[in-house]
Amino acid sequence: MIDTAAESAEEPYLLDEQIGFVLRRANQRHVAIFAEAIGELGLTPTQFSALVKIRDEGQVAQNRLGRLTSMDPANILGVVQRLLQRGLVDRQPAPDDLRSTLLRLTPSGEALVAAAIPRAKEATERTLRPLTPAKRRELLRLLEKLVE
Repeated sequence: MIDTAAESAEEPYLLDEQIGFVLRRANQRHVAIFAEAIGELGLTPTQFSALVKIRDEGQVAQNRLGRLTSMDPANILGVVQRLLQRGLVDRQPAPDDLRSTLLRLTPSGEALVAAAIPRAKEATERTLRPLTPAKRRELLRLLEKLVE
């Protein structure tokens, strides 16, 4: 038998108030803004993230790049393959382990990252435009707490 008193005391499940649903909608909005800003450069958000992290590291092993960009091994493999095909990154043997390779930006990759970063900053600005600077910082702080 269903306890109708307990059932009525529960809050109704409203999809529009669920964190996953709201995060997905916010992500879809940002991805659309990002695609508009970066579109002509032909980079996806994951490719851009990989290029920026490779730039930051100087050179990096593919599995570490996956961890740095929060991508699983299958996804980072595809991203790296596409970046290699476009000549944006190259592979070098790791000096301390010849079985391992390190990724680094090519001159074309460096130029593309330099051209993409101002556009990515604009995409971030457009995404966060409805918020005050203090609310932006608070949102990012709270989201970081969710992924700790």
